Amino acid sequence: MANGNLNTSPGGDRRFWITALVILLLVFLALGAYVEFRPRRIRISVVKPTRQELSSSITTNGKVEPVHAFEAHAPLAVTVQKILVKEGDRVKAGQLLLVLDDTRARGDLATAETRLKAAEEKYANLLAGGTQQQILLRQADRQKTIAELESAQRQLASLERLQQRGAASMDEVAAARDRVTRAQADLAQVQSSVRYSPDELSRAKSEIVDSRMNVDLAEEVLRNSNIRAQFDGTVYFLPARAGAYVSVGDLLLQEADLSHVQVRAFVDEPEIGHLALGQTVRITWDALPGHTWQGTVTTLPSTVVNRGSRVVGEILCTVDNSERLLLPNVDVNTTIIASNKPDALTVPREAVHEDDGHSFVYLLRDGHLRRRDVKLGISNLTRVEIISGISGDETIAVQSYSPSPMADGVEAKVVETPS
Repeated sequence: MANGNLNTSPGGDRRFWITALVILLLVFLALGAYVEFRPRRIRISVVKPTRQELSSSITTNGKVEPVHAFEAHAPLAVTVQKILVKEGDRVKAGQLLLVLDDTRARGDLATAETRLKAAEEKYANLLAGGTQQQILLRQADRQKTIAELESAQRQLASLERLQQRGAASMDEVAAARDRVTRAQADLAQVQSSVRYSPDELSRAKSEIVDSRMNVDLAEEVLRNSNIRAQFDGTVYFLPARAGAYVSVGDLLLQEADLSHVQVRAFVDEPEIGHLALGQTVRITWDALPGHTWQGTVTTLPSTVVNRGSRVVGEILCTVDNSERLLLPNVDVNTTIIASNKPDALTVPREAVHEDDGHSFVYLLRDGHLRRRDVKLGISNLTRVEIISGISGDETIAVQSYSPSPMADGVEAKVVETPS
């Protein structure tokens, strides 16, 4: 009888085992997915919101500058004769600090004064009609013309008398009248003659103005050859050396009132909008760790500039430096208090999350995390203000210590409560 059993054939066995392996693999995959995606309890740290004074600040760098400063520069190419102070000396207003060789300055002043005197004399002579010699010559011409007129008038009178007696002709009398007329015209010309033109007078005035400017300049150069303190202050930079030759414009010394200085701070462009006049500034200097200076924002940026790889706005902050510890031109750390709240409700920054532009925190309720949207206020490096969304007695999740992240609805166990 030819009844064959297909399940015991080699092909049937092979199909059986393949099917069993596929089923077993699917079971393992299902178990793995369940283990991976099943709800699990994560370990977290929590805090309670805290009410505290919170300040929002801008931290940047700055450079110290004197507020009231004076720089002395060489007025001429000369030799430094005497230096009467040293760097760091406190000086009084009017105190002589440095003396330059003023021989050339005195010579230039004498020359300028001589030229001014000559220009003034030239102008006076023009107004008077000329020099003394020219005036005398003109007076002599006038007397001569008057004498000629009087002579012509006498001759005319004599001829007119003779004509009446028939002893003089009409032509002789007419000629005498012409002589009188010419003499009168000559006298009028001499008396009204102007010895200068408007252009000459204008040039003479300009010479006086230029000469006076040269005198003023020479006097200033001479004064600057004896350099004095402009106010009570400190000589903080003194590059000049006694006996050294200096060129025009060379820096000789710098004086400043170091009791009040200003800091030029460089604020990155995105933070400029948080600045305001009168904001409090705290200054620290790495050379004096632990020391802090207080200041105030006095000017705001009028533009932005490139400073290395940064785009910044520059502000000025006045700083009380009554101890005179801050020095001009040093680099300092600058913290600008942009805003301050004395009773802000705050949580750690790491407790706040962002999603599509929305801020939220996770509350711990009945052993599970619950997402809560919040509105933020000011912040500093470690804390952020919560304006709305939570109350002061709720428990806020801060950080997960499990491989799984925090998520809405996840079961959680508190393992650490940060202070």
